Amino acid sequence: MSEAAEGRGGGRRRKRGRLSRSGDFDRVFRDGRSHANRYLVVYSFPRSGGDEPRLGISVGRKVGGAVTRNQVKRQLREAFWACAGELPDGHDFVVVARPDVAALAADGGAPAVESELREVMAKAGLAEEGER
Repeated sequence: MSEAAEGRGGGRRRKRGRLSRSGDFDRVFRDGRSHANRYLVVYSFPRSGGDEPRLGISVGRKVGGAVTRNQVKRQLREAFWACAGELPDGHDFVVVARPDVAALAADGGAPAVESELREVMAKAGLAEEGER
């Protein structure tokens, strides 16, 4: 791989930190545990292998148009990786955005989305709520 190709994407996450196959999503939905609040639903499933947590995001059309959905997905990714150090290794997570998250993201931005995500993770017993 050339130096130019390695330098692209700067702070981006490696692909393996994400769930990309529908089978992975299905397994987390089917066998995982869910916790929710007004804005988000978080499914978690422990997998074999102790590497870093993996993330899948689902943002439906009820959240808004394509631009809004992509902004919400970007903010959810940033929020998840900001608190990933507090999460257990070897887990798959799927974050499902509820329609009210669009207003939250527009009004409060990334800090508000991160706060809500941390709240759900703490409620699930996966992360400490006080560490913000």
